[in-house]
Amino acid sequence: MSRTVFLIDDDRDLRKAMQQTLELAGFAVSSFSNATEALAVLDPDFDGVVISDIRMPGMDGLAFFAKISSLDPDLPVILVTGHGDIPMAVQAIQDGAYDFIAKPFAADRLVQSARRADEKRQLVMENRRLRRAAEAASDNLPLIGQTPAMERLRQTLKHIADTDVDVLVAGETGSGKEVVATLLHQWSRRRTGNFVALNCGALPETVIESELFGHEAGAFTGALKRRVGRIEHASGGTLFLDEIEAMPPATQVKMLRVLEAREITPLGTNTVRPVDIRVVAAAKIDLGDPAERGDFREDLYYRLNVVTISIPPLRERRNDIPLLFSHFLKRAAGRFGRDVPAISAAVRDHLMSHPWPGNVRELSHFAERMALGVAEIPVRKPAVPTNGGTLPERLERYEADILRQALTVNNGDVKETLQALGIPRKTFYDKLQRHGINRADYVGKSNTAKKEGE
Repeated sequence: MSRTVFLIDDDRDLRKAMQQTLELAGFAVSSFSNATEALAVLDPDFDGVVISDIRMPGMDGLAFFAKISSLDPDLPVILVTGHGDIPMAVQAIQDGAYDFIAKPFAADRLVQSARRADEKRQLVMENRRLRRAAEAASDNLPLIGQTPAMERLRQTLKHIADTDVDVLVAGETGSGKEVVATLLHQWSRRRTGNFVALNCGALPETVIESELFGHEAGAFTGALKRRVGRIEHASGGTLFLDEIEAMPPATQVKMLRVLEAREITPLGTNTVRPVDIRVVAAAKIDLGDPAERGDFREDLYYRLNVVTISIPPLRERRNDIPLLFSHFLKRAAGRFGRDVPAISAAVRDHLMSHPWPGNVRELSHFAERMALGVAEIPVRKPAVPTNGGTLPERLERYEADILRQALTVNNGDVKETLQALGIPRKTFYDKLQRHGINRADYVGKSNTAKKEGE
């Protein structure tokens, strides 16, 4: 990825020498002989670094820095100073300039300062992009995410929402099953009716039947008055049964009758009442697997399984994590009355490396801790080869390990791996050939490795 520098200096020879130094270090340099020319093409979306001399005719470096600060206070400016300008440069640093370099300076001093400033700028620009994307997603798209898996999920929901079929939603804890059920309701003609949710795992067996089917006064001890059950209350709308795998066997039999006949018989009466409901059931296990299903009735599973929707866990759509996190962070900051904190490199590393077993719910809670300033951010240390060899040999092994890790995380996807590594496609394939790495070996490897580790 090309890094950009705007270089401003009225000394033609020094400007050419600095430009050559920066270009050899991998920067794309646009040079200017005065600040006015540079200012004419600068805008808040400039994603690079500004390096400017202080002593220049017309607009000097300090006035130029003040103009840049009013345009974008987060744009890093490095000031190049003569010996007599150092006090002014120090004051500029206090006013927000990124760095100053005193003449004469070593080429490495210029390059290292530019690289650090560029890293800072890229973090700022990424935070801005994420915030804009999160705002657009939260305004226009439920189930936030831009990966193909989430695009397919949204399209599937829109396709079946108005068909009135019962739906089984499969997904791990915290993956957003109730969000899916809510969208099926909101995008259907039933949205004018009630959306009624019941967690089957949260109620004891002695209570769940009364909650579902309702009861008449005197139906059992303590039943002092008639109660409309959740199923009847959802008539005309949608009934969402979460953790349906925890429903007691006796209740499953009655629920099967509801699904087949669309009618209920409340406790304490023989009166049959018709209900017009759509049932969306959710399970965190694979009900189609007899070993996992346990005592859950097979006929009830097949009755519910008209359409099955699977929600991918976060670890299988890692490219959605920064966008989701930015959305949750903004929401949490607003709720707590705090400024939205910037996403640092350490936070980004944690977001992309953590397995997120709690999925979206865990990510949302992490965002809340970040907004409150109490999140602990583990810092990963880069792996250092411990076996012997010369320095070039060790660096070669280290580079090969990084390539293998990036391929594993991205399931061998070339585009996502290139984006993660920040290298051109040709360089990527040259390195694979040099290290004897076959990309095809890593397609689907992340999922396989996860299953083996569970």
